[in-house]
Amino acid sequence: MKPNSTPPGVDARRAALRLLDAVLRRGLPLEAALDGAAGDLAKPEDRGLAHAIAAETLRRLPDLDALIDSATQQRLPPDAKARFALRIALVQALALGTPPHAAIATVLPLVDGGPRRLVHGVFGALMRRKVSLPAPPSLPRGVAERWLAAWGRDMVDAARAALATPPPLDLSFADAEVARNFAGDHLAERHARIPPQSRVAELPGFAEGQWWVQDLAASIPARLLGPGEGRTVLDLCAAPGGKTLQLASAGWRVTAVDSSANRLERLRENLQRTRLSAEVVEADVMQWEPAAPVDAILLDAPCSATGIFRRHPDVLHRVRPKVIADMAELQRAMLARAAGWLKPGGTLVFSTCSLEPDEGESHLEQAPLTLHPVDPNELPAGVAPHPDGHVRTLPAMLAERGALDGFFIARFRR
Repeated sequence: MKPNSTPPGVDARRAALRLLDAVLRRGLPLEAALDGAAGDLAKPEDRGLAHAIAAETLRRLPDLDALIDSATQQRLPPDAKARFALRIALVQALALGTPPHAAIATVLPLVDGGPRRLVHGVFGALMRRKVSLPAPPSLPRGVAERWLAAWGRDMVDAARAALATPPPLDLSFADAEVARNFAGDHLAERHARIPPQSRVAELPGFAEGQWWVQDLAASIPARLLGPGEGRTVLDLCAAPGGKTLQLASAGWRVTAVDSSANRLERLRENLQRTRLSAEVVEADVMQWEPAAPVDAILLDAPCSATGIFRRHPDVLHRVRPKVIADMAELQRAMLARAAGWLKPGGTLVFSTCSLEPDEGESHLEQAPLTLHPVDPNELPAGVAPHPDGHVRTLPAMLAERGALDGFFIARFRR
């Protein structure tokens, strides 16, 4: 190796550190920060490694910090580079199977001076103690307290278990017969569940556009609108398009609206691959309005996204009560605005991928429409509506078959 050159593997760890800084200090979503943090990595495998280290660190953060604090005389500040470096070294050695000598050797170049000696000493002390990470991982304290108050101990325990296990891949199909013939666990019509390690682009039917990846819980809102039979529907906040594809394949005339040009590009790509059609509109729902009333609306509103924590553990650390309150206020405004776009007798399905009651159940009393209760027969086996007719999915549901993301879903009629 040339003098002053970077040891192999260090650049990926440096990118992981930048990713963690973007999430924990600047509050950015992990996926949104990836290009900026890992943009200088030429090899896809290095970019993937940086993402894996950052994601697993976020999944295990409270437990990693507890180990670090147990081995330091003075508590390191949350944003200290030494703490970030120790998190990365420990998660590699204790969760990702990296040999301890390689884990610390690729992290020490990220710190200089006294912190370098501190990182080496703390890591060595913990390795000599033969420490391990608890199973399942701990939730951040504020999250655990919120969910305990809202849902009880069993849900918190189920959430910890879900956080520990890579979620399966759920596929939604345009054709029911194709779905039935696809190898996998079939939990609903036009659905198959397969192992999480599956390479999506190599699966049968991908190139032909026979299916798309979509968590089973995320597929419920569109299911509740039933067959379209040529009627009109607005899919609001539609990108990247799973629900648009569902509605189009069910015979609806879909107008898909979203304000993100990048996410809409993915929606167009999905439409092209599946050979389904929809009108795509780039617009802010709070500024745009349709030319005429429609038969149905699906409003999958912007939210804290705490319901998809097992796929995106960064939400557990980015989302604070103010974020939840701000999102709930926006959801109320969107729901009130969209309600006026329905024809008399029309149906609106409202959903959020959130486990926060403020972003779900709190909207029931304030909605400007009449709740249209969901029948148990409309839902996947193992999912039941609330007695009042709305739907709440929690991590404990279908746990023995891979569990579900957290969603709130309510169907209204004008």
